[in-house]
Amino acid sequence: MDRNHPTIYPDELVTKARAVLRDFKLRILPVVDDSKRLLGALSRNDIMTISSSISAVRVKGIMTAARFVATLDMAAVDAAKEMLRADEWYVPVTKSQHDNSYVGVLGLEQLIKSFYEKKTPRLKTPLSDVMSTKRLLICSPNDEVDNVWHMMKERSFAGCPVVTKGKIVGIMTLQNLLESGTTLPKLEAKKGRFKSRSAISSIMRKLVFSLRPDNTVEDAAKLMLQKNIGRVPITDTKGQLVGIVDREDVLKALIKPER
Repeated sequence: MDRNHPTIYPDELVTKARAVLRDFKLRILPVVDDSKRLLGALSRNDIMTISSSISAVRVKGIMTAARFVATLDMAAVDAAKEMLRADEWYVPVTKSQHDNSYVGVLGLEQLIKSFYEKKTPRLKTPLSDVMSTKRLLICSPNDEVDNVWHMMKERSFAGCPVVTKGKIVGIMTLQNLLESGTTLPKLEAKKGRFKSRSAISSIMRKLVFSLRPDNTVEDAAKLMLQKNIGRVPITDTKGQLVGIVDREDVLKALIKPER
């Protein structure tokens, strides 16, 4: 777990929370009181609903209760299973079930790193056995940012491959959105203001790392840890997108019981 993960107080501005998430490249921001007791958390998606840079909304107005909170005495494998069940990549950690004093944040990559360093046999599993191949969410460079963001939000995805004629040309993530400062017209329109629409090409990251179906879970874990990325596109020998492997896919493979 990360004991130095930043936190925020409920009465602070959401604009500050947005800046902290963006500058530290975080996915969640725990909300604590003056006694460092856990009150809730903010995610990137929560922040994106407040698109104005001068919003006076306070953190307590949009924070949510964590779907799962790990505790110091919890076994790592049990925590991993609960995180996967809750579909959470990062969760706050408290001292115990009876003491909700905040102590840090646990992320999937820390669990993956533990298995990776122990050289568990499951690392040799081919990616063809674990990659997602159906209902892949993809977009094109010309798609509108707000449309893609809404699709990502509906399906709880934090990243979307950008594809032209079946080949990967980039990737768009929520971190790209935060870093770009791009506004979301559909949200701004509700406030009576008009904002020009932004295309995915204006914010996508063009340097994309990919693997092949015959690569292993170990290859994906190593790439994710070294490059701090949450998902890896899987391409065939012609460079065509055939699947996606994310941190959840890797962790599921690593904690799967041996037969």
